[in-house]
Amino acid sequence: MAQPLFHIVLYRPEIPNNTGNIGRTCVALGCALHLIHPLGFEISEKACRRAGLDYWPRLTLFEHADWSTYVAATAGARRWFLSTRGRVCLFDAELAPGDHFIFGPETSGLPEQILTGQEPATVRLPMLPGERSLNLATVACTVAYEGVRQLLVRKIVGIDAGFSLNLP
Repeated sequence: MAQPLFHIVLYRPEIPNNTGNIGRTCVALGCALHLIHPLGFEISEKACRRAGLDYWPRLTLFEHADWSTYVAATAGARRWFLSTRGRVCLFDAELAPGDHFIFGPETSGLPEQILTGQEPATVRLPMLPGERSLNLATVACTVAYEGVRQLLVRKIVGIDAGFSLNLP
């Protein structure tokens, strides 16, 4: 199996539709999806079939019992933490193949104990002052495609004439 272009990491996701949409983005781009338990929904084969997630079997999916299990399983990974509290704009970060993009639960974002000490790697999307946040699936898609855009500019990946992504 080819290495995933990027890794989308959902820490304790709560809304199944967001996770489903993020999974579809992962399949479309050749990214892996990591789900860190507990989940706010079921992802059994039956639940996925009932939800019409016909692409789910093509998803590179990893499940982790908790944060420490994820960290141990992905030692050496380069991680970016997405948060409205980030001081660095995503567009100023230099993304690379294999990077892990970590997102928190929809209702609360990443907890302080995970963000502490991660300031240089904590990034945000630009928003107007006073706005609370964006939808998780929207942000995950934006982050993944910004990564693709950067790789295209640096000619690490390409797009063929039929608009298919040529992964490294």
